[in-house]
Amino acid sequence: MRLHPEETEAGPWRHVDDAELAELLRQVLGDGRSVLLVDGRSGGGKTTFAERAARLLDGAVVHSDDLAWNHDAVAWDELAITHVLEPWRRGEDVDFRPPAWVTHGRDGAVAVPEGVRVLVLEGVGAGRASLASRADAVVWVQSDRLEARERGLRRDVELGRTPEEAKEFWDGWMGAEEPFLAADRPWERASLVVRTLEADRARGCTTVATGPRAASW
Repeated sequence: MRLHPEETEAGPWRHVDDAELAELLRQVLGDGRSVLLVDGRSGGGKTTFAERAARLLDGAVVHSDDLAWNHDAVAWDELAITHVLEPWRRGEDVDFRPPAWVTHGRDGAVAVPEGVRVLVLEGVGAGRASLASRADAVVWVQSDRLEARERGLRRDVELGRTPEEAKEFWDGWMGAEEPFLAADRPWERASLVVRTLEADRARGCTTVATGPRAASW
């Protein structure tokens, strides 16, 4: 796997089905209402894994991209703490319109339905120290550097950017993401590591590894 220089490949890897993945997640989260943080590189498959975990655990997903929208690529943790994690821990509903949504006229809100037992917060930097201290477990999604870039560029073109615009946006985002992750090293806080190689995804199964608590899906 082609990784950034500061990151070491996890493993050994093994494949599991959804029932086994759900059991592993329950083991790291414990009983009761829980917060699960899903972190990883852009284009690495965080959203897909977070949505799978939420489905298996009857949870709900909050995307950091919604908190960071027109705000800041990495400095969105105070919004998450004050308006998502702390209210949810108090048993309150989450129905938050970030300031940038109001300023730019974006409809809707960051919301977590009433009665949800597992809140899954996913995004680049979700496993940072300031958030991990308020959560029950961190999952790190380990991805091949070049595959993640190709997926990210393809996704941005599908969302309407030209290939040139997608590359410019990606390079600009990496200028914030890469130094932040290199300094914070959220994978070192992970209770579970998952892998997203294209060869794994083509198998159509979920794969979880136990070694240093790693997984591939």
